Amino acid sequence: MAETHAHPDSVHTNPGGKIDFQAVNSAALGVLTALLLRWLPDGRREGHEWVSRNPRRGDRNPGSFKVNMNTGRWSDFATGDRGGDPVSLAAYLFGLSQLEAARQLSLMLGVEVQP
Repeated sequence: MAETHAHPDSVHTNPGGKIDFQAVNSAALGVLTALLLRWLPDGRREGHEWVSRNPRRGDRNPGSFKVNMNTGRWSDFATGDRGGDPVSLAAYLFGLSQLEAARQLSLMLGVEVQP
């Protein structure tokens, strides 16, 4: 099966740099529609939710994988996988740790990493 989403830009950062998760999540929420269009391009907006197929499994029909576009909370109601913010969504979708997902999002969104 072909990948249907784009991975956050892979750029290495200072491994000792401190990530402000709250700042990264806040920046991501500000552009969440654009991120979801990139990560889950077959999805659609339904009210305040993005409804899509889960690219991590053989999901044939959209509906069980949803992202709240106001809060960033997401869930796959078929498997029970869920998270509370855009960093956890990126980590889940791309098989990254929370820290690596936050680092990559911080670079993508221009959130400063503290030395």
